[in-house]
This record gives sequence, structure tokens and C-alpha cells, in this order.
Amino acid sequence: MARIIPLILVFGLTFYALIDCARADESQIKNLPKWGWLLLIILLGPQAVAIGPIAYLVAGRNKPKGLRRPKPRILPPDDDPDFLRKI
Repeated sequence: MARIIPLILVFGLTFYALIDCARADESQIKNLPKWGWLLLIILLGPQAVAIGPIAYLVAGRNKPKGLRRPKPRILPPDDDPDFLRKI
């Protein structure tokens, strides 16, 4: 049992970092391009005691700073009141 727990933790950390990096926007990732971090996480994940995932979590992602402004919503023409007023 003592051998299985570290393996589960390493695979869990690798899986979390891989999903987090894959879902992150390109602007939220720093120091390497997104494909570089994904490759680093996969190659240095479970084989090298999670060096890749730990490096991504420490140096690769930006931490959220305060409240974020929501992205402007793009409305289709039939839902846009400004467009409908011009007709």
C-alpha cells in the first residue's frame, strides 16, 4: 500500500496539470507555448517523479489577479438591440 499511494499522487498530479494546461487559454500560459507545456507534462510526468507537472503549476500558469472582467458577448444580429433599431 505504501508503494501505491505515491504512484496515485504522481498520476493524479500529472492528469490535473495536463487537463489544466489543455483547457487554459493561450494568454493564461507563460514562459513556453501551450504545446511546449503539454509536451513537457507528458514527457516528464510519471516517468520523472512529476517534474513536468510541478514545473507547469509553478512556472507555467498565471494566477488569477482579483476580479476578472467578463469577455464581451457577441450577439447575433437578431438579438442585438442596436442592430434592430437601425432596421
